[in-house]
Amino acid sequence: MESNKQDWTSDPSLKNIDAAKLQMLLSLAEQGKGKSQKELLPFLMAAASKSKSGGNSFSKEETNLILDVLKQGKSPEEIARIEKVRSLVQMMKGT
Repeated sequence: MESNKQDWTSDPSLKNIDAAKLQMLLSLAEQGKGKSQKELLPFLMAAASKSKSGGNSFSKEETNLILDVLKQGKSPEEIARIEKVRSLVQMMKGT
């Protein structure tokens, strides 16, 4: 159901993040579904480049908040994957 997909975006800790940015993340999540890990890195890099050129980049704090919310209630394996994404994002940003 569509409302279930958006539950994480209602987390109070994300209240200061622009709604357009959260909507963009939902769209990216939908587009990334079913991609293998090998396909996901180029997809994420292209998405990051596109969002940056469009002026919709996320601050380090925003990225950390979003990833922390996404980890809630996840298995250790899913948390490890999220942390891997966090590392990739930091590498792409050069932080």
